[in-house]
Amino acid sequence: MAAKRAKSQPFNIFCIAQNGRLEYEAILFVLSFTAANPDFKGRLIVAEPQPGPLWKGETRISDPVRAILEGAGAEIVPFESKVFGQSYPYGNKIEALAALPAGEPFVFFDTDTVFTAPLSNVTFDFDRPSASMQREGTWPLPPLYGPGYTAIWKSLYDRFGLKGFAKTLDTSQPDEYWRRYLYFNAGWFFGADPAEFGKRFLTYAREIRDDPPDELASQVFDPWLDQIALPLVIHSFGGGRPGPYLDGLDGDVSCHYRALPLMYARESDRVIDTVETLVAPNQIKKVLKVYEPAKKLIFQGKGRKLRAIFTAEGLPRTEKQLRNRIRREKLWMR
Repeated sequence: MAAKRAKSQPFNIFCIAQNGRLEYEAILFVLSFTAANPDFKGRLIVAEPQPGPLWKGETRISDPVRAILEGAGAEIVPFESKVFGQSYPYGNKIEALAALPAGEPFVFFDTDTVFTAPLSNVTFDFDRPSASMQREGTWPLPPLYGPGYTAIWKSLYDRFGLKGFAKTLDTSQPDEYWRRYLYFNAGWFFGADPAEFGKRFLTYAREIRDDPPDELASQVFDPWLDQIALPLVIHSFGGGRPGPYLDGLDGDVSCHYRALPLMYARESDRVIDTVETLVAPNQIKKVLKVYEPAKKLIFQGKGRKLRAIFTAEGLPRTEKQLRNRIRREKLWMR
């Protein structure tokens, strides 16, 4: 199906950053985005959770990082954590939606994302929201004697009065196999109105956490809560799995690297070269080297040495094996 959106329609980009790891990841996010998208017409927003009763300690972005982000053209927009906060940090991406301009289309990316080509290479249909398929079968984990995948997922659609559960199934996949069911990675998602999308996302996530259907009695929600609620929200707004016009995301346009050691181990030369070029200026380097993974992997060259190991050995079959191999080199860090 062809996308409905004219490519000239403006939209906003946002990620989350706060004091600590995320603010340093935001440097790579913002610098790579602005380098790859010099003609971007929307707003580049870094949403920042504010200190409050649901957070311990300082959450605001440090002044040196703030100067880099704003100097590169990002807007830092504060938001309050009213439901999740430190007890569930992934809830930031849900609650931050309330701070975005209402009625203006948005695209969210996890902060551990690097851009290597313009977003104009991707066509968004904001009337049909979608999200990343770069996921594994992390949820649910059906108990041996049931309920199974179908009963668990259908109970959620029924709880929120969502019709068309059967249409969400990928019937090319076997029954009771996780890939058959609508499940996303929340590393990127988009929609037409952050206010409406965020309100529904928050309602679904909070009810799943506080009053889940009986079929979910054996399931663990942390850290998967956002990814449990997200397909329900997307389906409720008429969306579904991403079409081919979104292939550049998790592809040639954006890279969700997840952690710097994983980036050096498995991502493309283009991603590595982009990152190392962008952080080479002294004013960036002196701020970013405070972050230990960047100091060791980027500036001390240990990332390139790690990369050489996997070039020689090949990548392990699973991410768990990959992380364990990195740990044996004493270079797993976030």
